[in-house]
Amino acid sequence: MENFQPYQQEESIDLKALFFKFARFWHLFVISVFIALLLAFLFNKYTKPVYEVKSTVLVKDQKGGKLDPTAMLGLSFGTQQNVQNEIGILMSYSLGDRTIKSLDFEVSYHKEEGFISQELYKNAPFEVIIDREVPQSVSLPYIITFVDGNTFTLEAEGENITLYDFKSGKPTGKKNDRVRWSGTSAYGEWTDNGFNRFKIILNEKFDLDEVRKGTYSFVLNDYRSMLNLLRGYKIEPINREASILEISLRGNNKEKITDFLNRLTETYVRRGLESKNQIAESTILFIDQQLVDIQDSLQIAELALQEFQTRNELLNLDFQSQKVYDYLKELDKQKAELIVKNKYYRSMQKYIQENIDNLDRLVAPSAMGIDDPLLNRLVQELVNLSSQKAEQLLTSTEKHPLVISLDAQIANTKRTLLENINNIIRNSELAITDINRRMAELELQINKLPVTQRLLLGYQRKFQLNDAIYTFLMQKRADAQITKASNVPDNEIIDRADAQLATMVFPKKSLNYTIALLIGLLIPIAYVLGRDYFDDKVHERRDIEKITKIPIIGQVLHSNKETQLVVLESPKSSISESFRSVRTNIDYITQNADKCVVLVTSDMVNAGKTFISINLASIYALYGKKTVLLGFDLRKPKIYQDFGLSNTLGLSDYLSKKNSLDEVIQNSGKSENFDLIMAGKVPPNPAELIASDRCAELFSDLRKRYDYIIIDTPPIGLVTDAYLLMKYTDVNTFVIRQGYTHKHIFETIIKDIEDRKIPMSLLVNDIKMGGGYGYGYGYGYGYGYGYGYGYGYYTDEDKEKKPGFVKRLLNKI
Repeated sequence: MENFQPYQQEESIDLKALFFKFARFWHLFVISVFIALLLAFLFNKYTKPVYEVKSTVLVKDQKGGKLDPTAMLGLSFGTQQNVQNEIGILMSYSLGDRTIKSLDFEVSYHKEEGFISQELYKNAPFEVIIDREVPQSVSLPYIITFVDGNTFTLEAEGENITLYDFKSGKPTGKKNDRVRWSGTSAYGEWTDNGFNRFKIILNEKFDLDEVRKGTYSFVLNDYRSMLNLLRGYKIEPINREASILEISLRGNNKEKITDFLNRLTETYVRRGLESKNQIAESTILFIDQQLVDIQDSLQIAELALQEFQTRNELLNLDFQSQKVYDYLKELDKQKAELIVKNKYYRSMQKYIQENIDNLDRLVAPSAMGIDDPLLNRLVQELVNLSSQKAEQLLTSTEKHPLVISLDAQIANTKRTLLENINNIIRNSELAITDINRRMAELELQINKLPVTQRLLLGYQRKFQLNDAIYTFLMQKRADAQITKASNVPDNEIIDRADAQLATMVFPKKSLNYTIALLIGLLIPIAYVLGRDYFDDKVHERRDIEKITKIPIIGQVLHSNKETQLVVLESPKSSISESFRSVRTNIDYITQNADKCVVLVTSDMVNAGKTFISINLASIYALYGKKTVLLGFDLRKPKIYQDFGLSNTLGLSDYLSKKNSLDEVIQNSGKSENFDLIMAGKVPPNPAELIASDRCAELFSDLRKRYDYIIIDTPPIGLVTDAYLLMKYTDVNTFVIRQGYTHKHIFETIIKDIEDRKIPMSLLVNDIKMGGGYGYGYGYGYGYGYGYGYGYGYYTDEDKEKKPGFVKRLLNKI
């Protein structure tokens, strides 16, 4: 017999089938998306927002307009190195520590209302003033309750509480393992509980009715923990060629991080200016130290001269004496300058020897009027090398090759500079000795003058010497002050951080809703696909077609009725129509033969083969054909139960030759064209009875009496009875139950049937509307059963059942 293949489908992704597969679980999609969006809403509402503020700083090239060969070649190594050094300074702990100490961040104020907690930066209705003279417990939260306008209560509880000294900026080393305290205090009075000493004062934001709506608290913070929270700023150039740095900082309170970032850039710029002013300040400090002694000496000399002139009246020197005096005055002036410079040389020598790693406060020779080009060059070179080393250590260690190279250069420059200073000191002392010699020669001439003039000349010389030194120092001091006043910062703040321009970077509400929507869709999609992937049951037409090319001759819908006799009791129902479609396809296979034997089997029990057998026989009987249903499931007979008949006599009695054929045939009681032969008593040897000659006689006699013989057999996957009966049949029907038949078992059995080349047709049973079988029942199979929807074939029971969303959609299609 030739196999019939009514429908074939290419192996491809069927988007329409996939859509209907997902549409079956539309309620799951709705619930999943709703829950996901709800969680996103709650996350956005109760998550502390994170803001980002930005500031930009211009890092100027420190070459001062000098020609840079690398820049001429397009290789800005020096500029990039300078930018990286400045980034290292901005990221340094020392700059951050200096910044945090200049801000009023020691006390944090918080308000909790409902499930939302927020920091009240510059917005708290009260202020906590701490006593910096005593160690304070930090990270110990205090909950404050406002009793009235005069008193309040405090509660504090914590573990591993550290004592911190705000004056030194360091912990004391003492800890309290557990702290638990409560008490009442008045506003403006000191509260000393042994852990902290502070007082609370109210400000203009205080409103007793308003503050009672939430829970307020405050906590003392140490500088290190505050700095660790705020040091997460990022610094990067705005582009590769520019020396403008963009500094960004994220935090929960945009006003607080704005203040910190602005103070950080201000401190950074101020640090650069202070570094430039250190030379001028060191010069002024050195001169001030010298002026202390000179002022005393000058005052004493001035008083002595006045007393002498008063005591001896004002005397005028003669021309020769005046000439000697003027020459001595010039020598005194030269000696004064040499003495000051000699002191500077010795001070420089001592400073370089003791402070080789910190030359920021070294007084420049040019500031003291020393024009020695070699000395000035060596001092400047030593200072530059020391600065380069300090900057390099911000981003590297002492063992870095560049640091080692700088150490070697510093040592060589220091050695050369000290040798130069020693030579200058010796030359300076020789010059002073020469001046002293010439002054001694002049003093011999002075000794020849009268005593009064000689004494007056001595007083005047002493006064003029101190006055010259004083005048010289004051002039250099003024020069240093002018230099300091004219200094400007090397770097510049371009854009200050602005809290109004802060952007919220977390949570990203729109993104969270988008992600929630995607997750809400992906979870049911994953569930549906995973359910299908791990489900070993046959659910749709494609599952069958992947296994075999055996034709499908029909699909029977799911029955909600309690009876198995659906066709006989509801001949106009949709299920009856599906059996009519099967009948049509069987007639097509048999070429409308007058006589036909149809065998119905399945892989396992509960596939619905008995249901199919009963209703297939019923549809032929209603068609006016003389039909008999044979219950060949001799091991587990149950057809008699559905018809309310007796199983006393049946096939086992006939095959064992105990009874005749007429004795075992029973009418169904539902139609005169519908007879049944029950299985009878359960025999010990069913297979042998079926394989006997008596069975061949049975089918020979029945073909003469009936138009259609329907055989209900045991599952082919359990016993071989069906194989033994197939030699008497015209059509073999294998029942597959949607959502129940195992793919692997079905594949094993069907491959065995194909290997035996046994003619077989497939029938899908228990298809649920919108259940994903193909595109849904009634679409695209071309067997004629689909017209039953919407054309008057519903029974009264069917009309009462309103189709759901998927069914209505399918009907529209």
